[in-house]
Amino acid sequence: MRTAVFKSFKNGYFNFWFENGEELAFEEVHPRVLKQFDLKNDKDLVDQEFNITFVEDSDGEDHIYRVQSLKLISI
Repeated sequence: MRTAVFKSFKNGYFNFWFENGEELAFEEVHPRVLKQFDLKNDKDLVDQEFNITFVEDSDGEDHIYRVQSLKLISI
């Protein structure tokens, strides 16, 4: 589990910035996560910090990142 800040949902990608300065664009988010957090529409979630778990799938040369779980960190 890592810590990341949700930055945007743009062009079909969920964009997060991680504590080390890395930015990842996730193509997929587990439906359970989207049921809990409306990342596509809820602007209040932008710039919020989360504990995030994700997996990387590869089909040769393409890599797909999928969010498996999110937990909002209380501020």
